Amino acid sequence: MDEDSLNVQGRSGEAAILPLFAWLSPSYPVGCYAYSHTLEWAVEAGDVIDEASLVGWLTDQLTLGFGLNDAILLSQAYGSVERSDREALEAINELALALSPSAELYLETSQQGRSFLDATLAAWPSPRLLQIEGDVAFPVAIGMAAAAHGIPLSITAQAYLFGLVQTLVSAAIRLAPIGQTAGIRVSAALAETVQDIARQGMALTLDDIGGSTFRADLGSFHHENQYTRLFRS
Repeated sequence: MDEDSLNVQGRSGEAAILPLFAWLSPSYPVGCYAYSHTLEWAVEAGDVIDEASLVGWLTDQLTLGFGLNDAILLSQAYGSVERSDREALEAINELALALSPSAELYLETSQQGRSFLDATLAAWPSPRLLQIEGDVAFPVAIGMAAAAHGIPLSITAQAYLFGLVQTLVSAAIRLAPIGQTAGIRVSAALAETVQDIARQGMALTLDDIGGSTFRADLGSFHHENQYTRLFRS
């Protein structure tokens, strides 16, 4: 392959991931700023009080809870779109929605998923992007869009998980147990974990889905009854 061909191939590969920068940006209209995935309750309950406890809480969420599950669901949705298997995609989405342990967390994933898919269909349409009517889980929507646009799965999974980490770090800064500099350190500290969970999610199947973050799941019910709230979950 000559140098010109390599340069073209390189530019194409770089251009392929550009949508991810927009899709996972805080400015993308999915409403991610409105949700804390029970972190608000964890702060009020005293489970998260500083930088170290936030790293521990997020690590557990990634490795034992929604992080690994989302990576599996995203990867499976990605594969379904690659195969143009609508039936499998709909089954994956139904499972993803059913995994929500509370009404608030169901709203979090379904509202963001539907908003993401609608915005992406409007701005980045693709004939390969299969339609799902009604509620769509957020990781499923991301996997669908990435597959439809040929964005590598490994990059998509890592970017999605790291985007979740940064969203929750932003929530923690607004809740005040940490400041901005600490927030940057927390994100950096979790980068390797994000990469590991993304790799695991790509290698696992729907049969491997599960979780043991019971206190956080129960916290999503308690959040509904908090006296004051900044977030919807």
